[in-house]
Amino acid sequence: MAKKSNSYVLIYTIVLTIVCGSLLAITSEGLKPYKEANIAFDTKRNILSTVMDISGYSIRDLEALYQKTVVSTYLVNSKGEKVDKPFEQVKIDDEYRKSVEERILPVYELADPKKPGKTAYYVFPMWGFGLWDSIWGWVALEADFINIKGVVFAHKGETPGLGARIAEKDIQTRFTGKKIFDKEQLAVVQMQKGEGNDYTADAHKVDGMSGATITGQGLNKMLSEYFEAYLPFINGQKGGKVSLK
Repeated sequence: MAKKSNSYVLIYTIVLTIVCGSLLAITSEGLKPYKEANIAFDTKRNILSTVMDISGYSIRDLEALYQKTVVSTYLVNSKGEKVDKPFEQVKIDDEYRKSVEERILPVYELADPKKPGKTAYYVFPMWGFGLWDSIWGWVALEADFINIKGVVFAHKGETPGLGARIAEKDIQTRFTGKKIFDKEQLAVVQMQKGEGNDYTADAHKVDGMSGATITGQGLNKMLSEYFEAYLPFINGQKGGKVSLK
C-alpha cells in the first residue's frame, strides 16, 4: 500500500509540474506582445525626454508627439555607412555583445517641436556595464554634433542612492550643454570622481556621484566607446574629419 501511495505521489507531482510549467509557458508567450509594446513605448518616452520635458503627457499624446518629433530612424555600421536592415530588428544590448567593428548602431533624427520636419537633434542609444550589471542610455546632440542637448540613463541593478542615481534627473541634467569635441578632436564629456565640485566652466566634465565611482567609470566608458563608434557617421554628417583625442 505504501509503495502504491509513493508511486501515486510521484506521478501526481510529475503531472502537476508538467501542467503548471505548460501553463506558465503559455501565459508568458501570451504576455510577450504586451511586454514588447511596453518596452517600445518606454524607449519612445526616453528618446523624447532627451530633448524636451514630457511630464504631464498622456500615453496617447506621447505617441502623437513621437510621430511628430522623430523625423527619421536608420542604422549605421562602424564605418558610418547606412545599413539596409529593418530598424526594429536591431537591439542595442545584443549589438553590445559584438566587437565594436561588428556593431550596428541606431540613429534617431528629431525635430524641434516648434519647427516640425527639420532635424534639430540626433539621438544615439548606448549600452555599457556599471558596478553590478548593465547600464544604458540615450544621448541627444544638437545638429552641430558638438553640444549635448540632453541625456537619459538607466540601469538594471546599481546600488540605490549611489550608482542608481544615474537614472535621476538631477544627475542627467549635468550633461546638458556639455561638448563632445575640443576643436577637431573627440573629447567626450566625463563624469568626475567625487561630488560637490563646480565644472560649469569645463565643457567636458560633469560632477560625479558620491560613493558611486565604479558606476561613474562605467558610464564614462560607455560614452567614450559609443561616441568613438558613432564618430565615422558624425564625420560624414559634418563633412569633415574629426580625430580621436
